[in-house]
Amino acid sequence: MQSLSEGEKRQVLGSVLADQLAAIQESVKDVPEIKQQLQKLDQDILQIGSDMKIVKAAITDITQQINEHENQLRHLQAI
Repeated sequence: MQSLSEGEKRQVLGSVLADQLAAIQESVKDVPEIKQQLQKLDQDILQIGSDMKIVKAAITDITQQINEHENQLRHLQAI
């Protein structure tokens, strides 16, 4: 079995490193787009939270109205 010379070892190592660098570049190329998508999702979640507060307030108001109507009906039925 023949061992590699220093130059051949460097070539092999350079090739391996180039392959690894290419793999790293491939895996991180979408990071800026993913970051933008996360920022949009963050804004959307904040909007949903705000909308949910409005929905909760509306449901609370409707529940109070229903309770008042039920009390009025009970009162009318008692007459």
